[in-house]
Amino acid sequence: MNLIEQYGWNDKWEEKKQGSGIVGRVLLEHKHLYRVITNEGEWLCSLSGKFKFEHGREAFPAVGDWVVLEQMPGEEKGIIHEVLPRSSQFSRKVAGLTIEIQLVAVNVDYVFLVMSLNDDFNVRRLERYLLAAWDSGATPVVVLTKKDACDDLAYYVSEVESVAFGVDVFAVSSVTGEGIDNLANLLSTGKTGALLGSSGVGKSSLINALSGEEVMAVNDIREDDSKGRHTTTHRELTLLPDGGLLIDTPGMREFQLWDTSEGVSASFKDIEELAEGCRFRDCKHVKEPGCAIQEAIYTGALKEDRYKSYVKLMRELAHIERKNDVAARKVERDKWKQITKTQRSNYKKKSK
Repeated sequence: MNLIEQYGWNDKWEEKKQGSGIVGRVLLEHKHLYRVITNEGEWLCSLSGKFKFEHGREAFPAVGDWVVLEQMPGEEKGIIHEVLPRSSQFSRKVAGLTIEIQLVAVNVDYVFLVMSLNDDFNVRRLERYLLAAWDSGATPVVVLTKKDACDDLAYYVSEVESVAFGVDVFAVSSVTGEGIDNLANLLSTGKTGALLGSSGVGKSSLINALSGEEVMAVNDIREDDSKGRHTTTHRELTLLPDGGLLIDTPGMREFQLWDTSEGVSASFKDIEELAEGCRFRDCKHVKEPGCAIQEAIYTGALKEDRYKSYVKLMRELAHIERKNDVAARKVERDKWKQITKTQRSNYKKKSK
């Protein structure tokens, strides 16, 4: 097995390759400089000018991407000309008011949604992660860390199972090693996972436990509020001893949705199935007679907090969709303005 095959290269990826050149996988990205593993070793790479001109931010390489590059003469550096089509893409809206996508993890088989069994545990936040995970093309897995410090595991597991339909849930301890084998079994040779969650939930500790050695620095949580300190400050792809691959990501204080409308049916199928039983097709689920959702809330079959979370997320998605439409129209207008400007300039030159 050559070097890039250890990092997941196979015939399926070979079929996606269009241009000629050296193949590599992005291990780390920092300000549009990329550390890429190739059969010749690790190279520091940058994007070609043509690529940057022809592509937007979403198409730029991310950790986990497969790229085609050329070597700079006499140096262990490369120029990236092509990013292969992705098999999966977990993304979010960048923090703040800017309507722009941020790639969190690409080309992963499993998205490990990590929460710790302390004050960090938050079912409403998990719903957000699940919505994006189902839409990413990867398989979501919920990982509950710090099992050794939990006195009521059954409660936490039942809370997760009430919103994570059909999703495997693993409770683990990086201290005792309990449950770590379950994760290791998923990450067989060539399989890639990504760890996603808040700061201090134990993502770096998980990588160390799976690696059998301390490859990531670890910080303790604050005792006063159980909040985590940032340990990982960048995304990085790590090769595990048993052949699996894992992407560690910085802890996210907030997780704003991008366009994840396709994941709604998987994440909130209980609510959507209830809505089909409403008397009126255009039921707003407020005070209409024969509303199945309000009846389920009244009887306790559906938790009111979960329904409120659903409504909030749908409003957020609708807002993003409207903003994206406005942004798309502006890009189209700017494009035609530039075309018109160029045509006028060319006409003036010919007239002289």
